[in-house]
Amino acid sequence: MAYKILKKADLTPQIFLLEIEAPLIARKAEPGQFIVLRIDEYGERVPFTIADFDREKGTVTVIVQVVGKTTKDLSLLSAGDTVLDFAGPLGMPTPLQGLKKVAVIGGGLGTAIAYPQAKKLKALGAEVTVITGFRNRDCIILEKEMQKVSDKLIITTDDGSNGVQGFVTDRLREELEAGERFDEVIAIGPLVMMGAVCKLTKEYDIPAIVSMNPVMIDGTGMCGGCRVVVGGETKFACVDGPDFDGHQIDWDAALKRQQMFKEHERRACEEGTCRIGRSNNHG
Repeated sequence: MAYKILKKADLTPQIFLLEIEAPLIARKAEPGQFIVLRIDEYGERVPFTIADFDREKGTVTVIVQVVGKTTKDLSLLSAGDTVLDFAGPLGMPTPLQGLKKVAVIGGGLGTAIAYPQAKKLKALGAEVTVITGFRNRDCIILEKEMQKVSDKLIITTDDGSNGVQGFVTDRLREELEAGERFDEVIAIGPLVMMGAVCKLTKEYDIPAIVSMNPVMIDGTGMCGGCRVVVGGETKFACVDGPDFDGHQIDWDAALKRQQMFKEHERRACEEGTCRIGRSNNHG
């Protein structure tokens, strides 16, 4: 069975959106869960967090940044094309019930993952403050969408090209110093960013949830590639997460694991082959 791409939209030169026809997944998907995609029979299995879903239309949306071989190949597809495998929903949904006032923080592409969290919280009646951070104005994504699902939206950039300069932690600290108190802070983005948010929230004794996205292969807990140390115990992001208590994460170990596969990915992009050594031309 192939899964049809109903819509493709470029959000920035390196980030694009795919809306996939997948009614069975759309029926059960919840914020925080992910899918595993394979373009064709020669492709590698790659996880993507669900950025949105429409149960009535039967569609699931993923937002992709071109960083490696498979994401580059995906960027060459168009509406009407298909992908061979689109499995999910996988992982545990983010527990959002009962929260009254929440700060949702997205760093870069993590904003795409933070969007369904904010959307669901707003639907549940929570007061939602969204803080998003990007390198510059040209990298900003989902601004209009986030405005609709937040009571307060703060967009910051490293260079100040959108009017507010600094990191998401700078803006979060400003909110906390101004007297804001949140039931929980949800942070999604680069490991360094999430670690910094957790350090700050610990100062204020505010619970922090983070979405861990290490390398995954099967997405069912069998390969062990997505190991994360949480509270001194080994967890698997694909089945135990991907959301975890950020104050319990071993951030040093997570950063070391992240660096393990960068050279392999670089070589795959340069050589035009996926990890199992097949040619992109399939012979």
